[in-house]
Amino acid sequence: MLKKAEVLLAAVILALICWLGWQLIEEPAAEAFREAAEGQEDGTESVPAAETESETESEAVKQPLPKKYDQRRNGRKLYIKDQKNLGTCWAVATSSALEAALLPKEHQEFSADHISMQNGYNGTQQDGGAYTMAMAYLTAWKGPVLESEDPYGDGYSPDGLKPFAHVQEIRLYREKDIEKLKRAVYEFGAVQSSIYMDMTSSIGNSVYYSKMNYAYCYPYEKKANHDILIIGWDDNYPASNFTYNVKGNGAFICQNSWGEKFGEDGIFYVSYEDAVLGGTSVAYSGIEATDNYDNLYQSDECGWVAQLGYGKDSCYFANAYTAGEDEWLEAAGFYATEKNTSYKVYVIPEFDGELKLSSAKPAAEGKFTDAGYYTVKLDEPVQLEAGVKFAVAVQITSPGSEYPAAAESQADEMTKDADLTDGEGYISSNGDSWTSAEEQYQCNLCLKAYTSKRSAD
Repeated sequence: MLKKAEVLLAAVILALICWLGWQLIEEPAAEAFREAAEGQEDGTESVPAAETESETESEAVKQPLPKKYDQRRNGRKLYIKDQKNLGTCWAVATSSALEAALLPKEHQEFSADHISMQNGYNGTQQDGGAYTMAMAYLTAWKGPVLESEDPYGDGYSPDGLKPFAHVQEIRLYREKDIEKLKRAVYEFGAVQSSIYMDMTSSIGNSVYYSKMNYAYCYPYEKKANHDILIIGWDDNYPASNFTYNVKGNGAFICQNSWGEKFGEDGIFYVSYEDAVLGGTSVAYSGIEATDNYDNLYQSDECGWVAQLGYGKDSCYFANAYTAGEDEWLEAAGFYATEKNTSYKVYVIPEFDGELKLSSAKPAAEGKFTDAGYYTVKLDEPVQLEAGVKFAVAVQITSPGSEYPAAAESQADEMTKDADLTDGEGYISSNGDSWTSAEEQYQCNLCLKAYTSKRSAD
């Protein structure tokens, strides 16, 4: 038996949508006529997309960003989708962001139906959603699946579909940083973000939206209620194009989920001065083929619902699993709940109930600049034996957080059916004395293990 921690663990269980502040719109979106726009000179600078045959991400980072950039002009024009009368803007934006990340090499269309109906949460397509739901769905390897396999809007989503790709890294931006959002669009194809939309559909009107210029700016601090996709920017977009008293030029080029009859064929401009856009944003920065690993060990299919810790920015957490076959443990996956998170990963290939990590050698260590979900490859693969229990542990330090370990919990109506019986997780303040997360705090820790089969000797 593991020794219980002497220090009482403080657990914060936070309702998913309320805590993370991403309540998404549920009102119906209908078709609408739009006014003809005044002609504007394109002026988009021709800049190669960040992921091409001859250019790596690191090379793209070194390039200065242009004053204007539009993914539609750089081989990354996306399908324009219509959420219709469903509260699925979050799922539509997720599917489109994933499609953007694969362009220009691959042009796929992913199913928003599957994201919104097969995510493991206790909700319907009318209930809205949150980016953490999309993160959980993707990192659990439930999807994405192709639109052709699960078409949108028929009220049905078949079980048993296989993911088209494995999402291994998702970056989370929790503060408005215009330059960082631009860089993320340039590197990863698009950024999923949220706004406060003062209209409920494409046929609506708002004093904050110019139908003539497809220009929107909401000037007041308010809880976001609608997900959109940032696909570019224009630093010189005229302030005079907005109906509200915008002081400076500049706007993000955004794709909505209300079909082609909204804006300029589904595209509109949101001022840099909008009070809500960019407050929380997501980029899907690591999408890999489905043969990257053979097996995924996990006990947190609802993902990051809560956080655990000791009232300080550092703690240890661990999950134990039993190897299903002779394997190589190659990587661990977990959340960085704040930016500038540092970590050390430890592996116990034969776990007998004892975890003593204060003097152990880490199997990998590093630092994440951004919050989000990350897959960390071990310095060397670790051999696992079939039927033998192993453990993966992480020492994490997240500046600014008092509860740095992400956890799954039955926190609210949406997560009341989360399975808390499938995990064996532990948490510690010092790496030597541990407490069961399931028994003491009714949580599963968000810590996955990725393995590959061992060939016969």
